[in-house]
Amino acid sequence: MPNSMRMTTWRTLAVAAVAVLAAVLLSPAAHAAHQDARGPRESRPVYSYADAVRESVWVDTGLDGDGDGKSDRVAADIVRPREAAQQGRKVPVIMDASPYYSCCGRGNESQLKTYDADGRVVQMPLNYDNYFVPRGYAFVGVDLTGTNRSDGCVDVGGRSDIQSAKAVVDWLNGRARAYSTRTGTTPVKATWTDGKTGMIGKSWDGTIANGVAATGVKGLKTIVPISAISSWYDYYFSQGAPLYGSGPEWLSDAVESDAAHAHCAAVQQKLVDGAPRNGDWTSLWSERDYVKDAGKVRASVFVVHGMQDLNVRTKNFGQWWDALAAHGVERKIWLSQTGHVDPFDYRRGAWVDTLHRWFDHELLGYDNGIDREPMADVERHPDQWETSPLWPPRGTATTTLRPAPGTRAGVGTLGLRPARGTETFTDDPKRSETDWAAQIDSPTPDKAGFVTGPLTRDLRLSGSSQVTVTATSTTASAHLSAVLVDIGPDTIRDYTDGGEGITTLTDRTCWGASTAGDSACYLETAAKTTAVGFTVVSRGWADLGHRTPQGKGGPLVPGTAYTLTLDLAATDHVVPRGHRLALIVAGTDKDLIDPPSTTPTLTLDLSRTSAALPLVGGAPAFTRATVAASATTGRTVSPHALTGLRAPHTTHPLPGR
Repeated sequence: MPNSMRMTTWRTLAVAAVAVLAAVLLSPAAHAAHQDARGPRESRPVYSYADAVRESVWVDTGLDGDGDGKSDRVAADIVRPREAAQQGRKVPVIMDASPYYSCCGRGNESQLKTYDADGRVVQMPLNYDNYFVPRGYAFVGVDLTGTNRSDGCVDVGGRSDIQSAKAVVDWLNGRARAYSTRTGTTPVKATWTDGKTGMIGKSWDGTIANGVAATGVKGLKTIVPISAISSWYDYYFSQGAPLYGSGPEWLSDAVESDAAHAHCAAVQQKLVDGAPRNGDWTSLWSERDYVKDAGKVRASVFVVHGMQDLNVRTKNFGQWWDALAAHGVERKIWLSQTGHVDPFDYRRGAWVDTLHRWFDHELLGYDNGIDREPMADVERHPDQWETSPLWPPRGTATTTLRPAPGTRAGVGTLGLRPARGTETFTDDPKRSETDWAAQIDSPTPDKAGFVTGPLTRDLRLSGSSQVTVTATSTTASAHLSAVLVDIGPDTIRDYTDGGEGITTLTDRTCWGASTAGDSACYLETAAKTTAVGFTVVSRGWADLGHRTPQGKGGPLVPGTAYTLTLDLAATDHVVPRGHRLALIVAGTDKDLIDPPSTTPTLTLDLSRTSAALPLVGGAPAFTRATVAASATTGRTVSPHALTGLRAPHTTHPLPGR
């Protein structure tokens, strides 16, 4: 087993315990890092996790979100190496600010914080403290305002949410006040840290990391947002089309502590009033849009996202990545085939090793070479990864493809040449993207499909796409979906299964040091795969009434043509030789957007409809991949239904489980 795996099994725990004890008896100053001629290369587990300092402080946020006349305090539970403090050695901080520490749990096993009789944290969810504290880091778990042991109210990504964590970063750098109890007056200073902080977390937790970085706070050196939101509007809506049946007040109610429930009705009502279900952009969404402030980001950013995440949909990472790139922010990215899954549960050994090296470089300043390695890791097939020096790769260019009528209505072609003609379909809210793709070669009344011939070369899409449509509706409201599909047999992760691409096993492996109350041993997982005849590559949805940049919608005039550009989710996908690339335009994508108030029939003007795709190699690559296939494009294909995954289904999720 390679050293990078750094894991033990239950059978080797006794040996590991002896090794840790021996390491503690050595001089931590002499053995804290592996070194070579260039200096430290890797932090080593030489500090005792069992003897770590465990303490809690309450940090003053400077806000009074609950309106009780007192500044809100947020609880920060800390685990840090005792020996470093005794030697006067200041340590950096890894921080996860979360609303889930008491209500819902963290990770695949839904771990909660637990405390001893004196209120000191016993179990800190996930393995970050188990792994990194012995290596000379402190770990800080912050309860967002209105959750667990913190004051205030949950405002779902707003000023209070972000200030919950930012205030802790300020305190770690000597710029904010903290106290030893929730209501007391005894101050506490963070004399044990050098102030260098890295934030990490999945979904809502990672979203907070994005938001805090977007404030430009000093001392935050890096963030690792996993499946994270970059703009809360894009969690609830897609260009005016509602993604869920309720707004942020539902999430606030789900995670708030009992104490917050008693006095946060006014904040709840503001969430309702500020997030109307008509899909309009409001000031509430502006406050919760971190993309617009990407230019303030001082921290490096290691983005991790599942390309089939239908909880925090991938537009969130795509627009954040592009904005960071535009401002020259140091970046790294991992993209998996999973849904809303933590990398610890689909690539555990490589993840722990990479995260270790990332924090060593960003927080300890070790020259371990990770900044010179490829920028992107992409899962091409289940458990098969490839790298790219840049992402999107050098040579990627936006290429405009044009739909054209075929020999049968609703079964058209896709190529580089402009075309004339129309296609018509009727919205059917009972049909999904998998229904459309399964019958791509058959005329059905609920979609318009456009397909290339079989490719003669691989064709790679890398980045975000857009589909511009000009459509006429028969009713005053209409929702549109645009879907890119790889038509051809493959074996992929089953992201529509309950595990969203993973299966949880019964064996455990251990990733760090354990105590009786906090085990570093977690259930192993494996890829949950299935054979398919097509793969949905990317999706986008919109309300045709929300076609203006101002974000305000309005009724349609039946019979009037409207032009709208749909933003499709970012992805990285190779359509293999022999497969076909399809564009589908339809109405409601069942269970992924809500239907409109009417049942429109829509007519597409194909001369003013197009798809702008980020193709590696640009238009020449598309030409090379399709030139020999042009003779088969539009040819009658056997209309049997293709096999695919079950239709995606999203109940109202908690963004972070």
